[in-house]
Amino acid sequence: MSTETNDKISKTISIEGFDPRLLFGQNDCNLRKIEDSFKAHIVARGDNILIEGAEDEVAKVEKLFDDLTLRLKQGDDITDQYLNYSIEMVGEGNGSPAEIMAADHLSDFTLKLKIRPKTIGQKKYLECIEDHDIVFSIGPAGTGKTYLAVAVAVSALKDKHVNRIVLVRPAVEAGESLGFLPGDIRAKVDPYLRPVYDALHDMIPAERIKKLIELGTIEILPLAFMRGRTLNQTFVILDEAQNTTAAQMKMFLTRLGEGSRAIITGDITQIDLGDKRSSGLVLIQNILTGIKGIGFSYLTDKDVVRHQLVQRILRAYERYEKKG
Repeated sequence: MSTETNDKISKTISIEGFDPRLLFGQNDCNLRKIEDSFKAHIVARGDNILIEGAEDEVAKVEKLFDDLTLRLKQGDDITDQYLNYSIEMVGEGNGSPAEIMAADHLSDFTLKLKIRPKTIGQKKYLECIEDHDIVFSIGPAGTGKTYLAVAVAVSALKDKHVNRIVLVRPAVEAGESLGFLPGDIRAKVDPYLRPVYDALHDMIPAERIKKLIELGTIEILPLAFMRGRTLNQTFVILDEAQNTTAAQMKMFLTRLGEGSRAIITGDITQIDLGDKRSSGLVLIQNILTGIKGIGFSYLTDKDVVRHQLVQRILRAYERYEKKG
């Protein structure tokens, strides 16, 4: 029901059947954030929400509440991160995130967790992985590049599409100088591969990870140790690929054998090589674009799923670098 007054309109929408506490947030914090984000006045009255403002703003707020109630219907919580993302997407006229991602059901995706894409960019990333044997995922920190890659690899192992997983990373940014570190190769490389371990522990019970590593079903290596190998029926992930040289990137890609797949992840804004132009991840975009079976997935600050301030920090740095 809507009524018009001068340039403004008022519209009442029903939220019957939804728990207002889940929708509005603690002490109505979600309501206040929504009202601060749009030029509209919002009043909650029982099972109804009254929205007043310019027609286009009222339409956006209505679309936002449609998205949030759909999110609740799907069994997901309205987190701060999701609310901010939904406000931004709806505000820019990019549709309802919950509606766009509704078809994705990744239940039992891994041995331990149910994992679903949290942004439209992540959904497109997973679709790219599904459609290509080799995928390059490029984007800023916190967008789920490595996490989702590990999840897909674990799922492929669980479903017996591959026989093992190999996780690779430049062990020391730009140099791979491991000799000065104490211990065997595992002890030397472990600190640099902690993000990969963290992802694995979210998806597989700790005792199972240990057994899989002992059996060689999961292998974790510095990039330098890939030389001379051919990997068959293997899911290979190269993390922090922005710190590979062109020669290292070529070496890595030519290790793939029959039945293998690869995901290469990196952030080209955080290159630690002396000459940033020599990054294998930067150059590969000009070399392999358009080749059948190879896909490129680009994530942005909109896909950041860490603390909401991370997105603001990334945008601040981007503005600063553009000035320079």
